[in-house]
Amino acid sequence: MAKRDLAELKIPATAAFIPVAKRVAVTLGGQLGLSLVDLDELSIALTQACDSAIAAARDLDGPAELKLNYFATNRALVVDVDLVPGEAHLKTMAAREPQVDAELQRLAYEMIRCFVDDFRPEVEPRTGHVRFRMVKYLAS
Repeated sequence: MAKRDLAELKIPATAAFIPVAKRVAVTLGGQLGLSLVDLDELSIALTQACDSAIAAARDLDGPAELKLNYFATNRALVVDVDLVPGEAHLKTMAAREPQVDAELQRLAYEMIRCFVDDFRPEVEPRTGHVRFRMVKYLAS
């Protein structure tokens, strides 16, 4: 499975920038041959993933960014969404307990799973690091 990097995008962890992340995903997915239905589903999943990461950023001290990596394999478009906390946050997080609504988080993850072929969330509560990997397979 050959990996081909397509794009990297860094945006502020605010909802106003989610359309930018979606536009990049839809453009790249279209170039790879994803159907219109697949592109819509990817857009919905990416919106929820970004929103979940932004919600996690609200617990941080100071600004944060979302770093999105888009890459292709010979069978799929893969999008990684990483929450990148600011330096001030990294110094204070160890002494802090994050506030997470487990049921809301579970529902958000289930919604994402409905729209992509593979979804892998990674949440590190001690550091505040959040990473989501979403995979949308190309039709054979």
